[in-house]
Amino acid sequence: MITNDPNHKHTYDAQGNITCCTLEDKINADVEKHSNADGHQHETSGESNLKLFRPALISFALLLSAIAMDNYFTLPFFTGWLRVVWYVAAYIPVGLPVLRDALKAIAKREFFTEFLLMSIATLGAFAIGEFPEGVAVMLFYAVGEVFQTLAVKRAKANIKSLLDQRPDEVTVADGNVTKVVKAETVQIGSFIQLKPGEKLGLDGELISENASFNTAALTGESKPDTKKKGDLVLAGMINLNTVALVRVTTAYTDSKLSKILDMVQNATAQKAPTELFIRKFAKYYTPAVVALAVLICVVPYFAMSDYKFNEWLYRALIFLVISCPCALVISIPLGYFGGIGAASKNGILFKGSNFLDIMAVVKNVVMDKTGTLTKGVFKVQEVVIQKEFDQGDVLRMVNALESKSTHPVATAIHEYVGAVDNSMPLSDVEEIGGHGLKARVNGKTLLAGNFKLMDKFSIRYDVDPSTIVYTVIALAYDNRFAGYITIADEVKEDAQQAVTALHQLNVTTTMLSGDKSSVVKFVAEKLGIDNAFGDLLPEDKVNKVKEIKQRNESVAFTGDGVNDAPVVALSDVGIAMGGLGSDATIETADVVIQDDKPSKIAMAIHIGKKTKQIVWQNISLAFGVKAIVLILGAGGLATMWEAVFADVGVALLAILNAVRIQRMKF
Repeated sequence: MITNDPNHKHTYDAQGNITCCTLEDKINADVEKHSNADGHQHETSGESNLKLFRPALISFALLLSAIAMDNYFTLPFFTGWLRVVWYVAAYIPVGLPVLRDALKAIAKREFFTEFLLMSIATLGAFAIGEFPEGVAVMLFYAVGEVFQTLAVKRAKANIKSLLDQRPDEVTVADGNVTKVVKAETVQIGSFIQLKPGEKLGLDGELISENASFNTAALTGESKPDTKKKGDLVLAGMINLNTVALVRVTTAYTDSKLSKILDMVQNATAQKAPTELFIRKFAKYYTPAVVALAVLICVVPYFAMSDYKFNEWLYRALIFLVISCPCALVISIPLGYFGGIGAASKNGILFKGSNFLDIMAVVKNVVMDKTGTLTKGVFKVQEVVIQKEFDQGDVLRMVNALESKSTHPVATAIHEYVGAVDNSMPLSDVEEIGGHGLKARVNGKTLLAGNFKLMDKFSIRYDVDPSTIVYTVIALAYDNRFAGYITIADEVKEDAQQAVTALHQLNVTTTMLSGDKSSVVKFVAEKLGIDNAFGDLLPEDKVNKVKEIKQRNESVAFTGDGVNDAPVVALSDVGIAMGGLGSDATIETADVVIQDDKPSKIAMAIHIGKKTKQIVWQNISLAFGVKAIVLILGAGGLATMWEAVFADVGVALLAILNAVRIQRMKF
């Protein structure tokens, strides 16, 4: 029986032994026990590996010597009680922990566990005098557990590898005095001095004129990223060349990296349907197996005249060993661990294994344009102001109005016009969803947005918007059309690669945008996107996604996860681009692509497909081999040695298959 409580905590007794009661819990707790106190997972050393194998090595040496004395060296003293004690001594190092866990489970009224199955099977073998087989079964089971522990540790180490990217100490600068302090003690507003080669410990604003950073720890992208004064820099970035000064803007526990780490560490709490099914299956499967084993031993007594108790008990014990579900309950979660770990190494963060399953079957990827397929870095191309208006006055008013917005268009206008005139008498600022901004200046209405905004306020204009290819910001003041500003956005370098890769996966691509249709059509044709729709309001995007879902096809929506919240909620999985730039994105998205690359969408789908394939390979292998050997065991054609292969051997094969995904290149 496998616990389904994501808040389940592992505990230890006074000697440091694990007190949890299921195989998966025991392995997870063992992983935690071999981590240090601050939660950082270190690479498993040869010494710690040897410590894990020590009981098995002792048991193996005693078993091997006993078998040798039984079969190859005739020693007169190796008989009677001494022989029994020798095999018991070989059994204790590997059997005692399992017996203890079985008793603890029973004390908690959890009777049907993997530990109980192995305890009954091996003690039963001792009861009928099959000492070597009893020890061997428990020995191989213990070795299997160690390999499972190491495999889970490796998977979790991949998932938690970002933890090592956040330094515990930083250098705080106070005038000309510097002091090294704990990062968690640094207050917002403090100044951090960052030397070349050092990692930044907290989020902040760059005070130095410029600095180059390696952001690979956060995005997987090794290309240096040059920041200038006033830019946001994040915990985990490595300063490359000159001494940099950073003003802390976020507490240690609230940094972007901390939020991402929390998300990744909690990713395994959300289980995939396949994983949940196996958990439920094990809950009923284990007691059913025990009942069948009892029937195998007892029923022949009433049907056979030459019934031999020891023979049928042996068959029942073989049945128990074969039917132990550890291959399923370990290799399947491990497959999902591996998938999440492989994704995180490539800068893709899944919030749960259930989203790996969803990505594996996605047939439609719906994408926003700005910030997803384009860089979202706009530049003013043309300014056209009506003759009756003063261009300088209009631009100063628009600049002041756009300063109230965080949209990339506002940034482009600010860069073009320059510093905001804070003396501008701006009031009643209002953002009109899907249209633009409205405010009062000198008691008159100022509008800046798309031409739908002009129509909404009955502003007459003599411009045909369809003839303008670029993004256009229409302007009106005092109920008169004042002109327009055209702005161009640059398509991302890997946008074409992203669309091509999605098509190779037989995924239909759709672009939805609030931008004007001519711009959307231009970008779609350039990239080869299947369907594209522009001039959409948020509710229009929802309706388009509903149309796709009516075809019973799974939909992934890719955007910023904030402005398109209704579409994200409606889609089967929401993918956020550039999660490092938005706290809200990390909270709302199901999948976060850290480095803004749309090509990672196809990679996420590929990882989902490969994970699902490996999981089902393991299910088929476990059920197939166990079914064959169960039939042979019930018919008396299989021994304990075949049973060991059907249990531990299959588990190890499934584990080796599961960890493959961690070594794959996507």
